Amino acid sequence: GYKPGFSLFDPEDAKALLRDLMNKDAQVDAEQINAVQAKISQWKNDLVLPGDALSFAADDDEHFAARVYEAYVRHLKAYNAVDFDDLILLPVVLLQRDPEALARWRRKIHYMLVDEYQDTNVSQYLLVKLLMAERATFTVVGDDDQSIYAWRGARPENLVTLGEDFPRLKVIKLEQNYRSTGTILRAANTLIANNPHVYDKTLWSEMGDGAPIRVVVNR
Repeated sequence: GYKPGFSLFDPEDAKALLRDLMNKDAQVDAEQINAVQAKISQWKNDLVLPGDALSFAADDDEHFAARVYEAYVRHLKAYNAVDFDDLILLPVVLLQRDPEALARWRRKIHYMLVDEYQDTNVSQYLLVKLLMAERATFTVVGDDDQSIYAWRGARPENLVTLGEDFPRLKVIKLEQNYRSTGTILRAANTLIANNPHVYDKTLWSEMGDGAPIRVVVNR
């Protein structure tokens, strides 16, 4: 439903629009705007559309954010604009609703490589799943011990979902480390052994033991 030549709102553009919308109800500060912007981004990454957000709202703050979300999407559409989260969300929604478009893009895209897979969100995973379907002609590279973007919607559990949805995928563990010495890797292995794992791994190196680890306490 967008016209050719649509605009892309960066985070500051989006924040300015949210500020205008939120100030219609009451005077709001930067912290409130940031909180609503983060919540809208989370909803989009989780494939939650405005109507669903209103239904799922658990308290007054979420209900307010959901109403702003609805107005925000409506105004973006009026401006023939999208934000960064829409670049994944809207194609996923289109492919879910339009079998002809899905078939056309499946014919175009035969192979796919996804890096930093542990940091994918719900919308990104569904995009991969929709385009690849039962062919499973794709490679993902990821490490569940390196997920650091949960605060912006990353789902390391997508590694579990991947194995369930594509049981024929082959797992290749890249356990050799080319940066660190054996002493550092043994310490790392001890630490990550306490993490919940999708796939167990043991890091190793051909660089020898190296210098001992020192703990420096700064008071």
